[in-house]
Amino acid sequence: MAFEHYVRSGQKQLRCGYTTGTCAALAAQGAAALLLTGTAPEALCLTTPKGWEVRVAPAFCRMEGERAVCAVRKDAGDDPDATDGLLIVASVCRAREPGIRIDGGPGVGRVTRPGLDQPVGAAAINTVPRRMIAEQAEAVRRRSGCAGGLEVLLSIPDGEAVARRTFNPHLGIEGGLSILGTSGIVEPMSEQALVDTIELELRQARAASARLFLAPGNYGLDYLAQRGWDGWGIPIVKCSNFLGEALDIALSLGFQQVVLAGHAGKLVKLAGGVFQTHSRYADCRSELFCAHAALCGADAQTCRALMDAATVDACLACLDEAGLRPAVLASLLRAIQLRLDRRTGGALSAGAILFSNVYGELGRTETAREVLQEWETAFSMA
Repeated sequence: MAFEHYVRSGQKQLRCGYTTGTCAALAAQGAAALLLTGTAPEALCLTTPKGWEVRVAPAFCRMEGERAVCAVRKDAGDDPDATDGLLIVASVCRAREPGIRIDGGPGVGRVTRPGLDQPVGAAAINTVPRRMIAEQAEAVRRRSGCAGGLEVLLSIPDGEAVARRTFNPHLGIEGGLSILGTSGIVEPMSEQALVDTIELELRQARAASARLFLAPGNYGLDYLAQRGWDGWGIPIVKCSNFLGEALDIALSLGFQQVVLAGHAGKLVKLAGGVFQTHSRYADCRSELFCAHAALCGADAQTCRALMDAATVDACLACLDEAGLRPAVLASLLRAIQLRLDRRTGGALSAGAILFSNVYGELGRTETAREVLQEWETAFSMA
């Protein structure tokens, strides 16, 4: 029963899949049906929160003692998902207490840090999948006329091994994979999955502090470590190219102060209002250096050299030759601060530090200077 829904990515048609949460809900449906009717269903079907119908044949559905066990194989479509092809297994038994009780078994992770969708100690089965699982099991229970409740135990064979290749250990989910999904559907765009992961890390960070370092990549992380700022106890979250989304999420979570630390090749784009810094969206580094150099009095020859420069370091070399580096960097930093203030609406203090692997630190925006001075004072007095 192939899942035939597609999205367009550039010139390609990519097949969608369905989440581990959808698989878990389907498996719970099948196990509950076998337990309460005595007949193993040949097909399982539900409508996802996105409104798309998913119909699958169970990988197996059988009785094991007093429990009915049903498995559904994960289909991630064309998304490069580590869970693709795994079995999501639901084991269902009767319970004396009313309602549907849901827990995780082997291969399903446990939450060990605050700030995630579920509390510490709970199985890493997120809110929407829990609701989907409960709805499917309860619908079968009602149709069968069964009194009492049901217990649903989810497991993922090989889930613990696969989880080591995911973000789960870093996020504080130990012992297995998460059962996830808000729409029930996997759309093979992968960017949304990255943003969701960033949001999880930011939620964890907010549970510890209202202060935050954001770093686009490993260069930023290394810079913070070299400065010793990773020892201040302020959370550090890597946000990749999603600077705008990270700031928006930080704002919604109630962070009060944020400092972005990154290579100038990424952060200089903020001066032009570009908050998704991947080069396929905008590669305006030379243009920004050229525009601000012109504002600072650069001649046509310098502007042409800047436009021809392939890297930020090459731009800096041109500015040094013209004697304009301090003025241009100051102009760019003012523009970056202006864009950050507009993005956050003044609801949090956000600043930026720019550096180059060749030239070292290039400068800090006004807010970054103020916030870092406050943090350094607080750390020295602690």
